[in-house]
Amino acid sequence: MLNKEVEQAFNAQINAEFWSAYLYLSMSMHFAHEGFDGIANWFAVQFKEEQDHATIMMNYVNSRGGKVVLAPIAEVETSWDTPMAAFAATLAHENKVTGLINDLYALATAKNDYATQSMLKWFIDEQVEEEETAESFINALKKIGDNGYGLYMFDKELAARTYTTPSPLAAKA
Repeated sequence: MLNKEVEQAFNAQINAEFWSAYLYLSMSMHFAHEGFDGIANWFAVQFKEEQDHATIMMNYVNSRGGKVVLAPIAEVETSWDTPMAAFAATLAHENKVTGLINDLYALATAKNDYATQSMLKWFIDEQVEEEETAESFINALKKIGDNGYGLYMFDKELAARTYTTPSPLAAKA
């Protein structure tokens, strides 16, 4: 059985994952509108990833005898001045999510919930990747600066990203 405090923390995290998905969908739609189809694609893939993160957590809560309680999703921003601004916001957001995952892991540790600790290790590793990716895009955009051709190539590179189902979900399929 899932500890009630851990269950509540998971429900809060599930909401945060859906909020993240909504944020990335908003970013995708903004950049599609601005004509950055590659950046829009990258954020659309992020949207799908975040939905799957929430699904993994919901499946886990259910598998441990807990109850998933979905809450309203708070409003998200709808526009960014530049791709740099959006990726800076992405990094700040991923840093926040990392803190939330770490807090959930700390709670599981305090409750001697070894199954939850094991499950959350995948998310901890995922967050390292998310932060590293956002930082690499920020660094690339700093190098590009005002170079229109550089931004064009950056956008084209992000258009190549495809979606892959996260391994915890693939294992359930």
